[in-house]
Amino acid sequence: MNVEIIINHALKKFGENVIIPDLSLRIQPGEFFTLLGPSGCGKTTLLRMIAGFNSIEGGDFYFGERRINDLDPAKRNIGMVFQNYAIFPHMNVRNNVAFGLKERRLPKQQIAAQTEKFMKLMHIDEYADRMPDRLSGGQQQRVALARALAIEPDVLLMDEPLSNLDAKLRVEMREVIKEIQNDLGITTVYVTHDQEEAMAVSDRIAVMSAGVIQQIGKPKELYQRPANLFVATFIGRTNVLRKKLTRKDGALCVDFDGFLVPMDNLTDEARDGDAVQASVRPEEFVITDSGEAGIEGTVEFSTFLGLNTHYLVRLRSGERVEIIQESKIDDILEKGSTVRLSVKGEKINVFTADGEKSLIKTHRGDGT
Repeated sequence: MNVEIIINHALKKFGENVIIPDLSLRIQPGEFFTLLGPSGCGKTTLLRMIAGFNSIEGGDFYFGERRINDLDPAKRNIGMVFQNYAIFPHMNVRNNVAFGLKERRLPKQQIAAQTEKFMKLMHIDEYADRMPDRLSGGQQQRVALARALAIEPDVLLMDEPLSNLDAKLRVEMREVIKEIQNDLGITTVYVTHDQEEAMAVSDRIAVMSAGVIQQIGKPKELYQRPANLFVATFIGRTNVLRKKLTRKDGALCVDFDGFLVPMDNLTDEARDGDAVQASVRPEEFVITDSGEAGIEGTVEFSTFLGLNTHYLVRLRSGERVEIIQESKIDDILEKGSTVRLSVKGEKINVFTADGEKSLIKTHRGDGT
């Protein structure tokens, strides 16, 4: 239950339509690896290629040293958890969990012991004799996960497993999934379009767009140092501002309409006068005292959310930015208030004018 997955130059086509043009990646043994991206980006297609449910038009897929391109799905020793649970409505919980073990014609005592073990692990043993129509969505998903794990697969594949659950249950189940995966150490490939969910459960994430991996990295790396503007805008919320680089006192700065933010971590590609796109996350703006230097703006909207207060501010340039500040004990800034903003220069990201490439030195490539 500790298998490395290697994919070299995967190609997937439906007719003349190329879904995945040329994709390579390596998933470490025991890793919780997530394929993240918008609908239609190819993440589920890739998962189904790993599972053997989709044909492979090009490239090589390996579990360890074993090439699996032409291996029947039943012989790949995978556990699969689907979005719609896919548990059998005519079987009780016990028989659902035992299904894969019975298909393998294991001894009855072993089937019983293994079924009991994974029902207890997923805290569904008290529902062993209950039919699926008498279970909640979260309970049904626990049954599906127990069934997938009971066969002790080499690889666990999960396709949007929490998308049918309500918000509270999604948080609960992602904690369960991560805890179980950590305990068992099973190599897991997880598909989701929910970036918060991906960041909560993953060791590493591959962000995909149009069948191409844009960046692979740990959640912290993707959030703090995205490889391009697509990743910056897909992982978390950010303000994207079209600005220019300006040199002052020998240092390159991002020119926020006269307020210069020195950057000591730009690559050699960055040049004085270059047009760039600056990605400034809401918490990377700081509302300063009115007498201090900063970017001038006007509060258009404020929302108090307890710990934090969110502001929508229109800058003198006409651009609007979202700002998140820790709530203060006194009044929040009212609509129409004039404010000045500073920027946490060490945290912001700067991209080429087309948004295709980061200009930050500390960008770590694909995170592999």
